[in-house]
Amino acid sequence: MYDYIEVVFKGERKQIYANPMEFPFKIGDFVIVEADKGEDLGEVNQVGELLSMKKSNEDLKKILRKADESDLQKLANNREKEKTAFEVCRQKIEKHGLKMKLVDVEYQFDGKKITFFFTAERRVDFRELVKDLAAHYRVRIELRQIGVRDEAKRFGGYGICGRKLCCTSFLKEFHPITTQCAKEQFLPLNPQKLSGVCGRLMCCLNYERPYYLQVLEKFPPLDAKIKTERGTATIEKIDVFTEEAILRFENDEYIRMTAEEMTQNEIILPPAAEPASDGQTETDGKQNSNA
Repeated sequence: MYDYIEVVFKGERKQIYANPMEFPFKIGDFVIVEADKGEDLGEVNQVGELLSMKKSNEDLKKILRKADESDLQKLANNREKEKTAFEVCRQKIEKHGLKMKLVDVEYQFDGKKITFFFTAERRVDFRELVKDLAAHYRVRIELRQIGVRDEAKRFGGYGICGRKLCCTSFLKEFHPITTQCAKEQFLPLNPQKLSGVCGRLMCCLNYERPYYLQVLEKFPPLDAKIKTERGTATIEKIDVFTEEAILRFENDEYIRMTAEEMTQNEIILPPAAEPASDGQTETDGKQNSNA
């Protein structure tokens, strides 16, 4: 029996719950859990003692029971209602003339709350829209602004690597990524190859970056000149895996040299370069509203 259970909901939303009754759950079971002023239904995603290290220090909501057939039928009915609610909200967005893109709708299992997810380039005053939706459905309404990377996370998919999207499978939060990350790893600045399904630079550009930086800091920057016994050569590339620099002489001959070997020669540094940024960091403020 496990004290903590991780449950996944629609949109790959994951949360750890306490299991005080010590139900013998296994991965794939559907469960009813405590929710915000009600109940919700999700699928057991992870069990085990490691969850005790992943959980926050805040008081955890509890798992109430295992879902039965009637619960699963109600969940299916909610999914159909979400399709209708999406169209209703989309029409009301047009009626109010709001510049926002509706992304998804999620019913809380007990039907006491509906959450509408949207993206927008700028801050949107959607107070009248919330009132309109609350009057229509007579339940709690939440409008939640998300970023384009959050949108990809909700719908899932596969990257060019053939694996499930990192944001869907294990990433808990997003970190800023700029073209400087690609330059430091000597990747061609091709937006089509560097962008994920969300249209932003791929999160995996950050994974090996610390290793690259650790190796690169041992060497002079690219275009630095090294005065050797054979003449002056220019650093063309750093091979981070062999930890060698590739140098080119004026006659187009190439040699390899380690960082330690370079210290035995005179080094002429190039003019300082301006740091590069792709401007793709998500800085737009996200909004939430409840009614």
